[in-house]
Amino acid sequence: MAQKKVTYIFAVILLAFFACKQQSTFSIVSTTVDNMEEATGINPESFFFSWKLQSLERGVKQTAYQLQVSKNIDFSEDNLIWDSGIVQDEKSILVEYKGTQPEPGQTYFWKVKSTDNYGNESDWSEVSQFTTGLFSEKEWQGAKWIAFDKLAPENRLVPGIHLPGKSYSGKDLGFHKLPLFRKEFQLKKELKQALVFVSGLGHYEMNINGEKVGNRFMAPGWTHYDKTVLYNTYDVTGMLESGKNAIGVTLGNGFFIVPNNRYRKVMTAYGNPMMILKMQLEYADGSSEIVISDESWHTAPGPVTYSSIYAGETYNATLEQKGWDTPNFDDSGWQNVLVVDSPCEELLPEKDYPVELKETISLKSISQIEDLENSYLYDFGQNASGIFELTVKGNRGDSITITPAELLDENGHANQRATGRSHFYTYVLKGDGVETWQPKFTYYGFRYIQLDGGTPSTEKQLAGVPEIVGLKMIHNRNASPEVGEFSTSFELFNRIDTLIKWAIKSNFQSVLTDCPHREKLGWLEQAFLMGEGVHFNYDVYGFYVKIVDDMIAAQTADGLVPDIAPEYVEFWQDFRDSPEWGSAAVIVPWLIYKWYGDIEPMKKAWPMMEKYAQYLKGKSENHIIDYGLGDWYDLGPERPGYAQLTPKALTATAIYFYDVKLMSEIAGFIGKDSDTGKYSAWSEEIKTAFNTKFFDPETKIYSTGSQTAISMPLVVGLVNAEHREEVVQTLVESISNSNYELTAGDVGFNYLVKALESNEQNELLYKMNARDDVPGYGYQLKKGATALTESWPALEVVSNNHLMLGHLMEWFYKGLGGIGQTEESLAYKVVKIEPKPVGGIQSAKAKYESPYGTISSSWNDSDELFSLDVEVPVNSNAVIILPTKNIVNVTENGAPVSAAGFNAEQLNGKVSIKVGSGNYTFKVHK
Repeated sequence: MAQKKVTYIFAVILLAFFACKQQSTFSIVSTTVDNMEEATGINPESFFFSWKLQSLERGVKQTAYQLQVSKNIDFSEDNLIWDSGIVQDEKSILVEYKGTQPEPGQTYFWKVKSTDNYGNESDWSEVSQFTTGLFSEKEWQGAKWIAFDKLAPENRLVPGIHLPGKSYSGKDLGFHKLPLFRKEFQLKKELKQALVFVSGLGHYEMNINGEKVGNRFMAPGWTHYDKTVLYNTYDVTGMLESGKNAIGVTLGNGFFIVPNNRYRKVMTAYGNPMMILKMQLEYADGSSEIVISDESWHTAPGPVTYSSIYAGETYNATLEQKGWDTPNFDDSGWQNVLVVDSPCEELLPEKDYPVELKETISLKSISQIEDLENSYLYDFGQNASGIFELTVKGNRGDSITITPAELLDENGHANQRATGRSHFYTYVLKGDGVETWQPKFTYYGFRYIQLDGGTPSTEKQLAGVPEIVGLKMIHNRNASPEVGEFSTSFELFNRIDTLIKWAIKSNFQSVLTDCPHREKLGWLEQAFLMGEGVHFNYDVYGFYVKIVDDMIAAQTADGLVPDIAPEYVEFWQDFRDSPEWGSAAVIVPWLIYKWYGDIEPMKKAWPMMEKYAQYLKGKSENHIIDYGLGDWYDLGPERPGYAQLTPKALTATAIYFYDVKLMSEIAGFIGKDSDTGKYSAWSEEIKTAFNTKFFDPETKIYSTGSQTAISMPLVVGLVNAEHREEVVQTLVESISNSNYELTAGDVGFNYLVKALESNEQNELLYKMNARDDVPGYGYQLKKGATALTESWPALEVVSNNHLMLGHLMEWFYKGLGGIGQTEESLAYKVVKIEPKPVGGIQSAKAKYESPYGTISSSWNDSDELFSLDVEVPVNSNAVIILPTKNIVNVTENGAPVSAAGFNAEQLNGKVSIKVGSGNYTFKVHK
């Protein structure tokens, strides 16, 4: 018995020892290639690895790593194409591949291990994989673009037409058949891997043996198709069977061609729908073969009989051909495909995360529309981008009409007056029991659905009227990982955070749209003005790299970067050429560099920047630019639109100055040292001209003294140092004298938030936004908005799901939450935690998943104590700034920081503490 007791005690001790050892393990918790997990479309000539580290210790940094890449999941020496050996370096992001160049269209495996500054060595990371892309016509091995029919050359519309009028009435444009394509093939041997590389324009959905491939919605992403078409890569090994298999592809229109009826903001016609595909089969015995799109494929019209990115979709289920995408289907009645020319200069892999159907939004209520027969209103309670799923039963040939809307009219009907009408969906029943359908190739922004032609199952059923078994709302957005969380004890700010986030989600597609209904276009000012708020919520590395590519493709020969990219239509005057929009060409690559540390997008964009800067110079007079949209949708006496309170020359010239000033910094980073002085001197000339025209040295007021007129010069660096304090005071007085009401618009509010936060005027930001009695966020919520609206007063005559005024999101994270990085830091290598308690708010929490790992800040404030919990990721440092003047008031984990070995100092009326990675609890005793 004693022996058993001793054995038991020893076992418990041993278990405890290994548990402690496991808890203190230094480990790798996340790996990416080109900032993507299981990345596809990797360019064999240039790519990079990143990994995140975890440790329970403080002050942990990597000191060395070893990385291996293999042709097989077996990392034997024969399979390795690169073994870095032990590299003495703390770099754990953007680590360049330096091995033998991988083959195109192949899957590779990799792993990494790391050593820290305490001598701990991690285990190898979990094995990850990446697949290289196809980058030349040769690598597609004879795959051809195929179509059902071909667009007549005289019907091509590139660039597109804005709101085509009576001159296009009745013209037969865009009413081609929407085709199905199929191909059968044999698996002759034991399969090792099957990869598919595919694109279909405007959008495609691919099935294999009757099952959908992947989770993409409306693939591929939107581009200027004459220059670039994107393709996608899938590993379909598990979908194939021994013997016969079948591929089926359905095509829709998207922006590739927009039909000439119903609503169309833009009407384009690059061509009729077409596709290209290569399937690569690798067998266990080492042999391989390919299946490609060519003359051997068959095609027929599909049951999608109408599809418009702007106007909806029609699906006639009586035209379904059961089993069309499975083996042994009789396609003798189908026609041979038509081989067509390539639509683009470059066929490139899509490197961003795809758009997917991300969540189902619960139905709140169903009510009958009294003045219409068999008409019901479904309220989902949330305005969002989305589609629906209809479940219905009825007779063959019965039809259901679905009209989505974000608002209701005075009669309780779907109201599309401000969002593009008419946009609706029609489903024609096949009549064989319960049927389920959802649209494939378009979406809308809506909260309500008006359903006509059926009766909900909860109501008394009528003879001959289809029964609506169910109707779901499904939200679509870009699938980029969520990286941020914010909450506070002040409930109004939580609701504002949700309001803005729904606008971000709804406009986060394959471009950053302005609205998910009326336009669906990539208006560029949002990319940088809303950039901070967007990046705190989602990992937007690949998304923003695509924006850069879209701008490069859109730039004109004379240097103009248009207001939208891709530029599907050439808008007129300021709506095509506004400096506050085109300046995304300079600012977005810089933001990518700051957020993620990657310098390559700046290098790639540099020629575009230089051409654009020269273009702006040519449009200026004595360095003043006087055109553009200005502070769009500021709150003045007239209906919102063009700037009312601030001269457009001020915002245009200020952003011109910032572009040139920023280029002087960028030039130094990318090795263009000789250009640094040129752009620096040029920016000083603009600054002098700007201050001469707009600044009153006696009153210290810029121009009209509007919120935008004062805050924008403060933020971009136009205010001379000797005047800065007084200019800040004029801004404070201006806001106070206007009863703390918000007036800045699309451009200016971004700079107002930054100006107040950076000049210790956070209490003003609180006062301006912690209210619902005047137009602003609280006012929108009070009116019933569930997503950020286009106008501060939430006007019904404009969009009620719009991205452009959500700049307070940045302050929630950087101001209230206190998460940022130091001025010199890249990719949050040196974190800055400086929460700004205001307005009697008792607590706030913010979390951000940086390239190095989790950064978190959580504080509580009371009369006696301010406490702050901080997490700093491994391989990062942090500067913690606390709201007290005296170091002796500060403890960490119960011990005075002055006696605990912390690098702490009193600075500018606050206490600054430098720390390494780890978790900390600081308390300020008042």
